[in-house]
Amino acid sequence: MKFDFNTLQEEDSPYPEVRASVSNIDDPDMPVLTIRMWVVGLFLSVIGSAMNMFFNFRQPAPFITPIVLLLLAHPLGKCLAHLLPITIYRLPTFLGGARFSLNPGPWNIKEHGLVFIMTNVSVGTPYAINAIVVAEFYYKLHLGFWFSIVLILATQLTGFGLAGLCRRFLVWPASMVWPQNLVTCTLLNTLHAEEDENAGITRFRYFMYLFTGAFFFFFLPGYLFQALSMFSWICWLAPNNVPVNQLFGVASGLGMSFLTFDWTVVSWIGSPFTIPWWAELHIFVGFVLFYWILTPILYYTNTWYLAHFPMFGDAPYDRFGNAYNVSRVLTAQDTFNMTAYEDYSPLYLPAAFAMTYLLAFALSTCVIVHSLLYHGRTLLNGFKRIRIEDDDIHLKLMQNYPEVPDWWYGCAFVFFFCLSIVAAEVWKTGMPVWALILSILLPVVYVLPSGFIYAMTGQAVSLNLLAEIIPGSLLPGQPLANMFFKVYSVQTLGESTSFIQDLKLGHYIKVPPRATFIVQMVSTIFVTFIQTGVKYWIFSNVRDICSPTQSSHLTCPHNNVFFSASAIWGLIGPSRQFGRGSIYYPQLYAIIVGALLPFPFWIMQRRRPDSWAKFVSTPVVLLGVSFIPPATGINYSSWFAVGFVFQFIVRKRNFAWWSKYNYVTGAALDCGTVLSLLTIFFTLQLPKGGFSVNWWGNSVFMNNADWASAPLIATPPDQPLPN
Repeated sequence: MKFDFNTLQEEDSPYPEVRASVSNIDDPDMPVLTIRMWVVGLFLSVIGSAMNMFFNFRQPAPFITPIVLLLLAHPLGKCLAHLLPITIYRLPTFLGGARFSLNPGPWNIKEHGLVFIMTNVSVGTPYAINAIVVAEFYYKLHLGFWFSIVLILATQLTGFGLAGLCRRFLVWPASMVWPQNLVTCTLLNTLHAEEDENAGITRFRYFMYLFTGAFFFFFLPGYLFQALSMFSWICWLAPNNVPVNQLFGVASGLGMSFLTFDWTVVSWIGSPFTIPWWAELHIFVGFVLFYWILTPILYYTNTWYLAHFPMFGDAPYDRFGNAYNVSRVLTAQDTFNMTAYEDYSPLYLPAAFAMTYLLAFALSTCVIVHSLLYHGRTLLNGFKRIRIEDDDIHLKLMQNYPEVPDWWYGCAFVFFFCLSIVAAEVWKTGMPVWALILSILLPVVYVLPSGFIYAMTGQAVSLNLLAEIIPGSLLPGQPLANMFFKVYSVQTLGESTSFIQDLKLGHYIKVPPRATFIVQMVSTIFVTFIQTGVKYWIFSNVRDICSPTQSSHLTCPHNNVFFSASAIWGLIGPSRQFGRGSIYYPQLYAIIVGALLPFPFWIMQRRRPDSWAKFVSTPVVLLGVSFIPPATGINYSSWFAVGFVFQFIVRKRNFAWWSKYNYVTGAALDCGTVLSLLTIFFTLQLPKGGFSVNWWGNSVFMNNADWASAPLIATPPDQPLPN
């Protein structure tokens, strides 16, 4: 059934955040799959993906975000709309005789939205690149260009098929808000909508003012006065007091000072302008409980020998208090050397890592149980094709367009999963087909629970821990198989979530679903060849690539971490790390605790529907702190402080201002800061080895125990920890 806009124009979303960001009108005749859209979208996808692939191997590295490309797309689209001829052309009769124009009218919001969707699903560095580099560079397994193409396509687009099959649960219902999309919708409407100049400052002008201010301000914390970024002023007063530096530090501490002037630090775990207030409160409560209370208790009582290592270390350690040397437990054939392991050291976790694994164990069961308790009926009705909730205005308007058949997505899922079997069998990765099937079953099980959480809170669930422990237990001593298992599981879930998010964005801006399907598929396949080519060019032409002394800082930081994880979990294995006899064995009880955790709040809500328990979401409490490490305390405390001001105080006291400017504020700060960061990097830090400003404001934060990641208890070489 199709709906006429005239009968629906008074309707709007039941959620104020959506009403403030998303238009409730549509023009079904607006051109969508135009030639200029393809030109702009593919051009920006190529540029963004190539640059991000290059930066992936560099430390430090900026990231070309889709928001930046969205901004660049606007003048490009308007320029093409101005320059291209408006002549209507006709294809030859034997090609169908269709009519088309290079310039079908003004550059519109749907073309612009499709360009963003193309870049959003394609410019990020594929997770599989880590496995390819580690296999070829570290394990000396020569796999070749076509293996890379097949592996990346398989891991990217299996998730695409899975995403489409879940859209009736995660896209169509109004309650699936997807907060990150609200910033994009606000920015698109700001750039395209006509606003009444007499109703105060327009959102576009407000955006440009704040964007310009953010651009120039970032030169202070980002280059000229970097102490404003690492604003650990309490640590400057007591630079050698380890507990003070651990509690108030910002580099490796708990961040109890709350204060930083660097937007990249504040937004490290996501924009505080997009996450709903209730979710922000959940996340910060979880952070306080687990990292401001439980972690210090464990650390200062020296549980699991935590006090011998930095509180927020982001790497495992050996019994001598040094970073764990994986090469010492490898044989010449890159297999596990048990004798060397026993002579060297077990693997010790710093406090942040230990807490991360503890919470990951709890979350693995909590998210499943919570979803069954709170969304079980929705899932059952969805599978029965029963209406899950009343259609909102956006779903009604989208019914003007033909939907993508489920079999399109089903075929995509089957085809690209078969590609993963080809990659595993033809190139002999050591990954048996049964393990490959198991690796795909993990995201299949978790896609709906993680999607519910992401759609309502903006927090993504990762399978990193399970995807390391399961193959480590089933395929012991096989780091390559462990690595590829992890890639298939993590990438499939991550990509499915990303694709679903973009399907919801297309839903919000009323792009025909089949157009969204086409651009997602085409851009992902096209960019795969570009990124793989860039990777092989870098490794063929850059001298000393992945060396710690590489002259252009192409030290491959992500690949080093991935290599360490593959060796630790594939070689040492979870049974030695968490099994009986290990000091970390008690962490496994968190699996049971996580399964039981949702029940008290669910029962309380059932008995008293109006009680405070209905606002509690235990997976969000556990999931919100999953950015640690590498995030530290200041990323959470400063993020919550900004969220408290805008998402609670401003929203409560001046909802009209919040509705008009809140998401514009977040988009302007993001865009201005990122462009400033890139400007600084390419003009002041990259050329001729970089130009530095040497003074107190750029060094004071380095002269304390916080920056040095000092442990509470030193480990003398002659008194190592137990082996």
